[in-house]
Amino acid sequence: MNDDFKVTPWEVTGEIDYDQLITRFGTKKMDQELIDRLAGYGELHPMLRRGVVYSHRDFDWLLDQYDKGNRFFLYTGRGPSGGTHLGHLMPWMFNRYLQDLFKVNMYFQLTDDEKYLFNENLSLEDTKMAAYENVLDFIALGFEPENTKVILDTKDIKLLYPLALKVAKRVTFSTAKAVFGFENSHNIGQIFYTSIQAAPCFIEDALYGKKTPCLIPCGIDQDAHFRVARDVAPLLGYPKPTLIYNKMFPGLTGSDKMSSSQPQTTIFTTDKPKDVKKKIGNAFTGGQVSVEEQRKLGGRPEVCSVFKYQYYLFENDDKALDDLTERCRKGEILCGECKQLLTKRINEFLEEHQRKREEAKERLHEFLLPDSC
Repeated sequence: MNDDFKVTPWEVTGEIDYDQLITRFGTKKMDQELIDRLAGYGELHPMLRRGVVYSHRDFDWLLDQYDKGNRFFLYTGRGPSGGTHLGHLMPWMFNRYLQDLFKVNMYFQLTDDEKYLFNENLSLEDTKMAAYENVLDFIALGFEPENTKVILDTKDIKLLYPLALKVAKRVTFSTAKAVFGFENSHNIGQIFYTSIQAAPCFIEDALYGKKTPCLIPCGIDQDAHFRVARDVAPLLGYPKPTLIYNKMFPGLTGSDKMSSSQPQTTIFTTDKPKDVKKKIGNAFTGGQVSVEEQRKLGGRPEVCSVFKYQYYLFENDDKALDDLTERCRKGEILCGECKQLLTKRINEFLEEHQRKREEAKERLHEFLLPDSC
């Protein structure tokens, strides 16, 4: 058993054992029965077919409620500390899929307060500017303002604060210490913050007077915040938020999570084609030390960051992916060829995304909640 990894809302290190995380965090595996049930609502997303979305809390219960005619809403977000990279886009794309599948409302929280509280090097102005840049990437994925709203914590605190207070009153300091590992050196804003992240779980009560179930698709690293929200919800008369968790989007170094702190091995949404080419060219692969050995022994796609990018995001055709896997293992395709293919696909994606990102600047106001909320 691999215990040499760490997964918290603020840090992910080591080689993650996702099966062990299911046991450690007490989630349920997204089993085949649940996948088959989802297929009854529409075409399955590749992240579901390939186990990238792999565990959940009460997703079966939420579908039972939906089948009875009880709608839910989606909630996701971003901690704005810098530029948006492909790892941030992946769960947002899955949220877009779910919104289209179930025709439900979406709330996108930008936690500029969190990044200010937890990073000594960032001012509130820094985190607000990062939030503005990040939300352009979210809108560029095709969300529509009729059923999608953006929450900026410091702007929309009038809406969030009463909900956060209800949560905070039910969370003891001993619980916060046990869940997040707080010590005497942590500032009191950090200790209170999880109440703010919990607030959107109950936002339709504040907006419409409806205690609507909430579905949160997110990375497993955010689980701690929502365990607290789930514990508190019944005490406040709300349904427990439902969670479905995705695995971390891999970094180009072969690590389990792409990181903004390693810009030379991270693909940002604003990267130029030459930057992408350079980064992919230096990526970790599962190839052999020479062309001769590659042809003879084949590659190892299971450890190759270039292959993982295709698996997670850039090859939706399962048969084409299986063919690429087989050709790699047989040595019929070289790492350089795979890198060229991935570079082309990423640059084509980014060219279109950056165009839509520019258009989003003129539409941002449509997604904001009214100041009167």
